[in-house]
Amino acid sequence: MTNNFNIEKLKFDDKGLIPAIVVDSVTKEVLTLAYMNRESLEVTLEKELTCFFSRSRQELWLKGETSGNYQHVVSITADCDFDALKVVVEPDGPACHTGEKSCFHNLFAESEERHEFSYEGLLELIRGRKTEKKEGSYTTYLFEKGIDKILKKVGEESTEVIIAAKAGDKKETVYEVADLAYHVMVMMVEMGISLEDIHKELASRHVIDKKVKQEKMTS
Repeated sequence: MTNNFNIEKLKFDDKGLIPAIVVDSVTKEVLTLAYMNRESLEVTLEKELTCFFSRSRQELWLKGETSGNYQHVVSITADCDFDALKVVVEPDGPACHTGEKSCFHNLFAESEERHEFSYEGLLELIRGRKTEKKEGSYTTYLFEKGIDKILKKVGEESTEVIIAAKAGDKKETVYEVADLAYHVMVMMVEMGISLEDIHKELASRHVIDKKVKQEKMTS
């Protein structure tokens, strides 16, 4: 793993620890807050797997060593004061010992006017409309009609995007792209495709593109 800054810049507390906020690379969801000392950070960098320091047991613990739920490190970023870390990972399974994907699953308060949006959240809602059909739901209607109807809508919305973009109407194009994205996600659920599947495919293309660029630079 490429290390872009000197570990000596980090400010560990008086117990030799630094908080590490672990984030899912695909959903951007905060998975857990743990602590690292210098040794566990060095193990993390070496293995490219998260390794933390247990304050209760006073020992290092490699996440997933017993559960199999390893966290593969994508990047590590220090905050402006170098006294906290954000660790972006690709998790093999739940981050929480309870079996929940994230340790942050106990909702404490929620605004009645503002609602948090995520693509994963929308995909879960769509999945719910497929498994637990809701009367009057357009999404449920699409699933009941089947793949041909879903694909027809994807085609129609694709055409609408082209028409709006060709006309140079940004607002209308955004509206139609949102419609297309929704119908594509319905298709994804129908076919058992996850956001992680798309993420991995795009990530593999990024690696190929980077390699091509490097080859061009050396030729």
